[in-house]
Amino acid sequence: MSKNKRQALLFFIFTLLSFVASGCGYTTRSLISNKYHTIFIAPFVNKIDVTQESAVASKYRVYRPLLESDITNAVVNKYIFDGNLRPVEENAADLVLKGELLEFRRDVVRYTENDDIEEYRLNLVVNISLWDRKEDKLVWQEQGFTGDTTYFTMGSQAKSEDAAVSDAMKDLARRIVERTVEQW
Repeated sequence: MSKNKRQALLFFIFTLLSFVASGCGYTTRSLISNKYHTIFIAPFVNKIDVTQESAVASKYRVYRPLLESDITNAVVNKYIFDGNLRPVEENAADLVLKGELLEFRRDVVRYTENDDIEEYRLNLVVNISLWDRKEDKLVWQEQGFTGDTTYFTMGSQAKSEDAAVSDAMKDLARRIVERTVEQW
C-alpha cells in the first residue's frame, strides 16, 4: 500500500472515530430553553362526571377517590427525579403546569376459556397545559393525554388493581415530564 493511500485511510478512520466519539448528536440534556429552571405543578382537577349515564364507549369508566391528588404527587415526584425543572411554589416558578383528570378507564383485554377476566388495561386521561408564568403565555397544551398500563388478574404475572393504578400514574407522569423537557 502506498504512503498516500495509507494516509488517506488513516484520515478516514480518524474522521469516522471523531463522529462516533461525538455521539452523533445524542444528548442527555434537556432541550428546554435556558430561561426555564423552575415549575409549579398546580393540583390536578377531577373532571370525571360520575353523574353521567353509562354509554357503550364509557361503560368501563370508574371512579377512584383522590386520584387527582395522587396524579399531582406522581408528577411532582417525577420532576424531582428528572432534575431538569425544579418544582417550586407558584410565585417563584418560571412555568406552571395545569391538569384536569378527565377519565379513569378499565377495559378488559383478555378473557380465560371460562370467560373470567384475565387481563385489564387501565387508562388515565388528562388535559394538560404548560404556561410561561412571567409572560402569562401558553407554551403548549395537550387534550386527551394518556398514561396507561395493563395488568393480569391471575397467574404468575398477576398484580392488584392498586399496583396497576400506580404503574399507570408513573407512566402518565413520565410522559408529562418528557413532553415538558423535549423541544417544543
